[in-house]
Amino acid sequence: MPPRQRLTPAARRAQLLTVGARLFAAYPYADVLMEEVAAQAGVSRALLYRHFPSKQALFAAVYREAADRLLAETRFDPADSLVEQLVQGMDVHLDYFVANRHAVLAANRVLAGDPVVQTIMTDELDALRARLLAVLPLADGNAREAVSGVLKSWLVFVRVLCVDWLTHETCTRTQLRDVCIGAVLGALRPLLAEDPAPDWPRRSRTPGQEA
Repeated sequence: MPPRQRLTPAARRAQLLTVGARLFAAYPYADVLMEEVAAQAGVSRALLYRHFPSKQALFAAVYREAADRLLAETRFDPADSLVEQLVQGMDVHLDYFVANRHAVLAANRVLAGDPVVQTIMTDELDALRARLLAVLPLADGNAREAVSGVLKSWLVFVRVLCVDWLTHETCTRTQLRDVCIGAVLGALRPLLAEDPAPDWPRRSRTPGQEA
């Protein structure tokens, strides 16, 4: 065990979250041991458990931090086209999913029944839906309600599809992203006063060709 450093409680918590995030990204959830988290952080198990009483609590805190970061990095700028905004948001999330495959699979499968983890994911999806609603050309309140329902279903679709893709990569990452973007554009077109993406679909590419 490395020599213990004296840190403030906030700094110690941040350090433990960093170590936890690294281990949850590197290994399946079942293989991450609290003893290893403590060892890599250079603290006793007792100190680790004072900050996080269980592995689930540590994982939930790690995932909450990741969700907050993804929201901060996902920009919906009205100055950009809707397709540009969707591409940017999808790329931010796919970057995280690929780099943290084990953590994403743990949140969506191993801990699918954990109410805290599921609330974190639901909160992020709700925030993304609210941001998308703010940049879409909506004619009236009825259209807003209908579009909100479509976005809610689409975000769940994206989540399920991406989790499946992390398990079995049946297409390229670019194809996965474009399938998700095409799905929401096709679902929204009948509900909007103007076409949100007249330049979509893009020119067809040969299978396996990346953008």
